[in-house]
Amino acid sequence: MREPNEMMLADLLRARAETNPDLDVLTFEHFSLDGGATPDEVRTYADLATNANTIADYLVTKGMQRGDCFGLMMRNHPEYVEAMGAASITACVFVPIDPRTKGEKLAYFLQNSECRGIICADYCLAELLEVKAQLPSLEWILVLDTHGESGEIDSGLLAGSDSLNQVLDSTAATVDIRLQSPMDQWQVIFTSGTTGNPKGVVMPNIAFGGWGYLGQMFGYVDGDRPYTGLSLTHGNAQGVTLGPSLNLGLRGVFSRRFTKSKLLDVCRTYGCTTFSILGGMATAIYSEPLKADDADNPVRVVASAGMPHAIWESFEKRFGVDISEWYGAVEGGFAFKPVGVGPIGSFGKPGPETEMKILDENDNECDVGVMGEISSRPTSGSDPSVEYYKNPEASKDKTRGGWLRSGDMGYRDEDGWFFFGYRRGGGIRHNGDFVNPSFVEKVIAENENVSDVFVYGVEAASGAPGEKDVVAAIVPVDKNTFDAADVYAICRKGLESNFVPSYLQIVDEIPKTASEKPQTRFLLDQFDKTASNILTE
Repeated sequence: MREPNEMMLADLLRARAETNPDLDVLTFEHFSLDGGATPDEVRTYADLATNANTIADYLVTKGMQRGDCFGLMMRNHPEYVEAMGAASITACVFVPIDPRTKGEKLAYFLQNSECRGIICADYCLAELLEVKAQLPSLEWILVLDTHGESGEIDSGLLAGSDSLNQVLDSTAATVDIRLQSPMDQWQVIFTSGTTGNPKGVVMPNIAFGGWGYLGQMFGYVDGDRPYTGLSLTHGNAQGVTLGPSLNLGLRGVFSRRFTKSKLLDVCRTYGCTTFSILGGMATAIYSEPLKADDADNPVRVVASAGMPHAIWESFEKRFGVDISEWYGAVEGGFAFKPVGVGPIGSFGKPGPETEMKILDENDNECDVGVMGEISSRPTSGSDPSVEYYKNPEASKDKTRGGWLRSGDMGYRDEDGWFFFGYRRGGGIRHNGDFVNPSFVEKVIAENENVSDVFVYGVEAASGAPGEKDVVAAIVPVDKNTFDAADVYAICRKGLESNFVPSYLQIVDEIPKTASEKPQTRFLLDQFDKTASNILTE
């Protein structure tokens, strides 16, 4: 008989429901939704255990077997976590899907992972039903009624589906935990697809327990309240906030979605002492208008993955926080820079169980300061292991030569500190200079009429091999008052000439993944030098 192991979510929830049932371990706040007009959704360990079991019972009644997949498509609702728990109890596999996903991409996720069903919010249902005809294997749909939280819902769309709300209100039999091993599959989490078709990374149940250690690595202590507005469909929110909160009992706080203008107010309202961000978020937060009370907040540490070097120290000073920088992917390859240690701009060094090197195209280690692919492997001597769902060729290629290939370009300094450069294929070389987009973004973000900005490259008009022209995609605060001349003036004042954008691309929003990573390919698709939203100096 298998011994319970709190490294797995199913076992942890049932154990904590016995030992600490009443701790309000998760709060899904409504302050950023409606100013607190509706009550927050709070879950204790006992709540989570009960509801996870109820959803597990539903899965069993639908004939879901060990290893069967189901989609999970909603914003940050408590039911998301409860469905994660149900997957662990039943030894089924959940597939996180960004609730903004639609069309062929949505069909691809569900087809590729062979989902037999899906648990989704009502605001996702219309998109799901558009592609349902392409999904003959989809046998059931379980819908969370958000009571119009995200707009009016056509009740007719609910035909042929079951209500998650009604399921949770029902009485369920206790479901025996079907896990047989910590390595039993738990989720298939798709890569962001910034450079190609997403691949489903298979993660075992034991991964949940590793997130607790990640929280310790970040220096979380008793009494901390982690916060995130990142989507739970992404590994960052799961690993940096959810996992440590549940493992360490830290009373985590979650927003439905990231809202830069309300981030600090949420932290003040709920006493949050740490929050997580990714690079694209840092620039957006920094571009907010200066406020006298920016530094008046309870946050002590920001868990950052990709803090731009250009704003690092300014960000810390303005908001009165310390940056704890890290690097990693769901496939592996973790590195970490503690607060106050190492050079600004570095993402750190690998832990004692990981060897990290910068490799050239021939798998030779690059010299100090030379850009190459960030690659890693276990120090134990064993081969790195990555499993892409039903894609053995991609799995093998990811670890060819005994190294985990990140697809990221970077370099190391003489002291062994690692630095991120760019996603392979995404560097900007302009007139012979390598352009660091973060410096350009910092200057533009400080313009009061810029709400968000992302800098990328397009094929150079000069036609020079390997050269790109610089494009700044900008979301204005007010399109009617936006003045390109003002932006160019501050760029000329604050940047080297080769860093000044060749084009300003005015957009309603920067297309981003669930983890708030800007998606260059969509901006490239929209880019047309002759279009009215493309401005030049």
